Amino acid sequence: MRKSTYFTLLFTFVLFTNNLLAQKDTVKIMAYNVLYYGNGCQGPNSAYHKYLNTIIKYVQPDILSMEKMASIPVGPNDKYGIASRGFADSIMEYALNNNQKRYAYCPMTNEARSDNMSVLYYNPAKFGFVSLVSSYTNITDFNTYKLYYKDPNLANTQDTTFLYVTLNHDKSGDDNEEVRGSQIAVEMNLIKKHFHHLPNMINMGDFNLHNSMEATYQTLVAPADSNFRFYDPPFYPDMQLKYPADWEHDIAFAKYLTTSTRETEGVPNKCGSAGGAKNWYDHILLSPWIMNNTNYIKYIPNSYTTLGNDGNRLGKSINNNTPVTNISLSPEVLDALYNFSNKYPVIASLEISSNTTGKSVADPEINNVPIYFKEEIKVISPIGKKISLQFSDALIGQDLKLEVYDALGKQVVKEKFNVKGTTTKVKCKLDKGIYKLIIRTGHNLILEQEIERN
Repeated sequence: MRKSTYFTLLFTFVLFTNNLLAQKDTVKIMAYNVLYYGNGCQGPNSAYHKYLNTIIKYVQPDILSMEKMASIPVGPNDKYGIASRGFADSIMEYALNNNQKRYAYCPMTNEARSDNMSVLYYNPAKFGFVSLVSSYTNITDFNTYKLYYKDPNLANTQDTTFLYVTLNHDKSGDDNEEVRGSQIAVEMNLIKKHFHHLPNMINMGDFNLHNSMEATYQTLVAPADSNFRFYDPPFYPDMQLKYPADWEHDIAFAKYLTTSTRETEGVPNKCGSAGGAKNWYDHILLSPWIMNNTNYIKYIPNSYTTLGNDGNRLGKSINNNTPVTNISLSPEVLDALYNFSNKYPVIASLEISSNTTGKSVADPEINNVPIYFKEEIKVISPIGKKISLQFSDALIGQDLKLEVYDALGKQVVKEKFNVKGTTTKVKCKLDKGIYKLIIRTGHNLILEQEIERN
């Protein structure tokens, strides 16, 4: 063989081998508010497993966040869980896996003692769980999970790509903008303690936002420190929308609206809001590294969609035949979306390139930072004719219920109040003795403590 022919064949072989190793993988992300899935409000779990199974078989997401799931007991002595213990595994068996080991889930937390929680499922053929990086408690838990990509070259390069996923379920309601702002402000401040700047990170879930001017949204997409800025794909890089944006009941945002899949109150069940598509609460936000393909992961342009929303659902159900029949999905999938939740799921796709060199940009994670950051209420002693309470800044603006019970279990104090500042005094008429004090929000028990009237 001539030398020139040999080198030509060698070059072709090396080029072919490198191309073979430099594989690209498409990863689908899905965020879904599942409306207390597991508490029986909408109907038996067996029926809702089937609805979700239909949706998942169609979408086949590789990363799935389920917000507003009925809280699942995280241990044998957990008295705050609403769903049955092991419900997360039941979802995998009857709704997700389809007799295959297609999904696993990250460790669940419920430090908030809430009746709902967010759970992150992932495809174990593509990802592995590393750790819970950050957790912040304010009405519900706001967790950041670290996954690693199972690169086909991992055995040779010993180098992988990490992906961080933060889940959100913010306080809903027109009057709770301040609470949402506080939730996300503390979430982002905590993330700043764990990272020098944003890595490959997804920040997604139900933010309950009414427009882009809310402080919550601005904290995410236009922070003072641009190192911690997220991008909302329909605005950038897809350039389908422009800021400022007030998407509530606006036809210009019709195909992005995620609330509600249902038009009529009480149909198909009494749970969740109706009124058809009217607001855009659910988002998938992406870090600059993902937008710029800095470290093997990039967003696939125009892949962001609101599943089942054909842009003609303003004020209408997902399966309403007026003004036009929804043909964006099969009737079976539309029916499953209509029945399973009052929210549309949102979807985006990422492209992950395999690492053939064993070299990658160093992740900006800061190690050995404490994980849990829990907001507590302190009872200031001694107890006289008033109960003095001390709050963190994160609880300002929230509506709370205070109850006091005597030694026989009789309720002797019941008060509702809004947290105006870091201290509050609640009037009480108590005889000397030992009492049980309970403080709740609308969704969870946040303090249960024995107190003594001096």
